[in-house]
Amino acid sequence: MSQSTTAGPSDGKRAPRLPPRWFVRGAWVVHRAIHRFSGGRRGLATPKPGGQFGYLVLKTVGRHSGKERAAILGYYEDGPNLVTLAMNGWASPEPAWWLNLQAHPDAVVELKHGLRAVRARAAQGEERARLWAVVRNYSGYGNDVDAYASLRSSETAVVVLEPRSV
Repeated sequence: MSQSTTAGPSDGKRAPRLPPRWFVRGAWVVHRAIHRFSGGRRGLATPKPGGQFGYLVLKTVGRHSGKERAAILGYYEDGPNLVTLAMNGWASPEPAWWLNLQAHPDAVVELKHGLRAVRARAAQGEERARLWAVVRNYSGYGNDVDAYASLRSSETAVVVLEPRSV
């Protein structure tokens, strides 16, 4: 399924190039290591006006193992909700954290200023279109988020992390 607006070879634009997979995975490993070895003092950020998304640690329950899993994700705020993309570095497979959330939607996020209990869901319809339009204002997802999303074999989920009581 394609995104709401796609760019690719069919519209005369050249498909965007992604860095090699080993580079993307290496960047994730380094980011997690910075966060871990700094005792959480580095590696997380709050979103800033002008298109700078923030970073959070999402703690999920493994869908098969039942063990806690953690992933550092880019996000932005939409009122009380946190919004991220299940993009897996723009590769086709769904990210493991998203598969875990589909099985167990209750999770915890570590933000720069503390922990928050959340419940995850995929945005649908008009809400998804609105949130996807906001993503276009954040440069960290790529210069042309629609072109990158068109590289995936399925629609990229816009994941809403809603606050929940513990």
